[in-house]
Amino acid sequence: MIRIVIVDDHPMVREGIRSMLERHADMAIVAEASGGRQALELVRQTAPDLLLLDLRMPDMNGPEVTRKALHIQPNLKILILTTYDTDGDILTAIEAGAHGYLLKDVEPEFLAESIRNTVAGRTVMAPRAAQAMADHLHPQRQRPQLSEQERAVLELAAAGHTNRQIASQLYLSEATVKTYFSRIFAKLGVNDRTAAVAVMLGEYGSDF
Repeated sequence: MIRIVIVDDHPMVREGIRSMLERHADMAIVAEASGGRQALELVRQTAPDLLLLDLRMPDMNGPEVTRKALHIQPNLKILILTTYDTDGDILTAIEAGAHGYLLKDVEPEFLAESIRNTVAGRTVMAPRAAQAMADHLHPQRQRPQLSEQERAVLELAAAGHTNRQIASQLYLSEATVKTYFSRIFAKLGVNDRTAAVAVMLGEYGSDF
């Protein structure tokens, strides 16, 4: 069961999201918050699997909530669900530690599947968000040149596999996998897996 806290300052939006997600037997809405401070208290109280978080609220913005929530519960997954799609909004949220970024016009079934993927460790990005990451890190629009093995490593990371699982599937040592990630991060100009996957989704889309 995926335990979810919904954070949005609009009661009707929260009710709509709750109604959509409660149709799925593997999801439970354990709490709702109308602002950032309330959300952080609910994280402490309920230890959810996922925070479904709006980007802008009266008392605290999404990136600030993200940073503080991850400090409280480092293994918490945070999926941004918002109407804002400017590059600055997207980049700030991802840099704060959000694991995914979706827009509120997303189809209900895609939202449910995105929640499952986020909890499983996969990076979930609206096409606009993935493109923003790619444009920010590679403004000249030159595709990063990853080797075949580096792309294989990154594809498995995008699917939520751990270093050990990647090593097993590619018949490598874990140390070698870590070396590949170091090279990938250097080539893409990022510091973590979420950003690396976001860049490659932005650059290659469904071809990745």
